[in-house]
Amino acid sequence: MNLLLLEEADFIAADRAILRDRRLTHMQEVHRCVVGDSMRVGRIGGLMGSAEVLRLDADEAELRVVLDQQPPTKLPLTLVLALPRPKMLRRVFQTVAAMGVPRVVLVNSYRVEKSFWQTPFLEPEAIRAQLVLGLEQARDSVLPEIVIEKRFKPFVEDRLPAITEGTLGLVGHPGNYPPCPRGLDEPVTLAIGPEGGWIPYEIELLGKSGLQPVQLGDRILRVETAVTALLARLF
Repeated sequence: MNLLLLEEADFIAADRAILRDRRLTHMQEVHRCVVGDSMRVGRIGGLMGSAEVLRLDADEAELRVVLDQQPPTKLPLTLVLALPRPKMLRRVFQTVAAMGVPRVVLVNSYRVEKSFWQTPFLEPEAIRAQLVLGLEQARDSVLPEIVIEKRFKPFVEDRLPAITEGTLGLVGHPGNYPPCPRGLDEPVTLAIGPEGGWIPYEIELLGKSGLQPVQLGDRILRVETAVTALLARLF
């Protein structure tokens, strides 16, 4: 945890917060905090700064908080992602939050198993928990927006064109396609498929909505690796 994130409910005054959960345990067991120590903090959805430990007991800590720093800038990106396997999904949530993705649209695909949509990891609180872990790692305080679209064709035909308007639309897909561009400074809409990739019909439909296929080479990557590799290359 490189940044201790504070919830609205933690504040007992404008500059005071009380912690009683896993963050308290982390302070005690990892940072080995004592009264008077200072640590980096951020208010979820707000500013970042520092906090002084005023009181540290076995069951709670009181902090004096100063928030005077803007969070890091997000990437100019909307990520359209075919729903990964549940265990991988948790890691992907952490990755996108840590790398500064502001918006993720989870979509269905022919190769996405129906059972994946039943996972408890798609519950709002479960999603939020993984995003918070990513923000803590990267020192950011603003949660990405997660949108769930279970019907591929209506989303791609009816809503994706408005998302891609004014952006560079790309589809990460193995094959005889142009290489993924590098070091962009323009807005991008990027679609990444499931393990096994998009089927030809999906590539065709995404293309009609303004997303052109690009590739990273001959190797087939796991979804979580492809997300990291494509984002690092693009930005």
